[in-house]
Amino acid sequence: MSDQRVIPFSPPDITEAEIDGVVEVLRSGWITTGPKTKEFERRIAALCRTPRAAALSSATAALECALRVLGVGPGDEVITSAYTYTASASCICHVGATPVLCDVAPNSFEVDLGRLASLVTDRTKAIIPVDLAGIMADHESLRALAESASGGFHAENDVQERLGRIAVIADGAHSLGAARHGLASGEAADFTAVSFHAVKNLTTAEGGALVWRGGVFDDDEIYRRLMLWSLHGQTKDALAKTKAGAWEYDIAFPGWKCNMNELSAALGLAQEKRYPTLLARRRALVSRYEANLEGCGVELIGHYAEHDGDPTPARILSDEEAQAARTREAASRDGHASSGHLMIARLTGRSMAFRNRTIEALAEQGIAANVHYKPLPLLSAYRNLGFDIADFPNAYAQFENEITLPLHTLLSDGDVDYVCDRLVGTIESLEGSGLR
Repeated sequence: MSDQRVIPFSPPDITEAEIDGVVEVLRSGWITTGPKTKEFERRIAALCRTPRAAALSSATAALECALRVLGVGPGDEVITSAYTYTASASCICHVGATPVLCDVAPNSFEVDLGRLASLVTDRTKAIIPVDLAGIMADHESLRALAESASGGFHAENDVQERLGRIAVIADGAHSLGAARHGLASGEAADFTAVSFHAVKNLTTAEGGALVWRGGVFDDDEIYRRLMLWSLHGQTKDALAKTKAGAWEYDIAFPGWKCNMNELSAALGLAQEKRYPTLLARRRALVSRYEANLEGCGVELIGHYAEHDGDPTPARILSDEEAQAARTREAASRDGHASSGHLMIARLTGRSMAFRNRTIEALAEQGIAANVHYKPLPLLSAYRNLGFDIADFPNAYAQFENEITLPLHTLLSDGDVDYVCDRLVGTIESLEGSGLR
């Protein structure tokens, strides 16, 4: 058709500011971890309201580093959601611990707290909740649960001793800039892993960071250990070794190689400077999606829902709830606000075949849609570990008719209108064909 558009799913929003920052680093002659990386860490810590941030090569590396700093390893168990991307669980396997998957609550994308409590054993060392779509999980309730369920907890190093209970490590790959109960993403969980992957709200092309709550740990010591883990266990980074006569170093232990480089940090610094504007635009796009799709049989995830100070879990809202949420959100973003990372929707009452055909039909009209996510027990790696999707009925119910619509800051208002118009038209067409 003549007015067809091409709407990619999530391209990076790059301006001359990002390009100039990267070119400056290229011309400087110093492209590995250096002053730009350290400045980026300071900016991310401020954004997350945390004492320090450790810039790394990915959020997955950040999750693994959190587990290693906590001393989690063979013989330990770590609980995470069955409804997430593999990184939330693969990090557990990488440190030699045992992943334990928890189903989500009915009609929700957040873990079922009652079910989670029943999974805790005296081997449980950490819980990894997931801030899906940019909506923070209820980390305060999770920390309270960890406290109450830690009767059999035995600290095995100084970091565990300092915490004194099961750790809550947020997979905050989607939630930079979000808030819940007035706490920013980063200051609610004990540790939070942040992602700067190419599709994230703030990108460094590839990259991540680990932040942690203030007032709990020795912040300088945690940062020092994280730097050791990220650079082979080497006691000096490349920049420190350039000082006159400072070549000498030691390897404290056989660590990893997952540090951030200066090119990524320069890109991230330019993005961070623009982030308030990027975040506001995402929230405006979410509101436009909500307004366009109200009453159309498409249920959207509740990006800003709060009920009398008690936040609704990250679940699908009815039309009435969505309208009320928009009204409350305008007055209470500091209390509970999404980062607007993903526009997750459900074609309620429709089959997986209907959802899949909808994605294909949208692609034929120039619109790239996606699915977030296949529950882990549907993937070979986790089936091979013994997980069965039959044990996670709520996660499967959320997945079977979920569709993720384009949401990024290069979208115009007209683009969102186009997506919504084509989505509604596609649904009507498929229903007319008899597909359910």
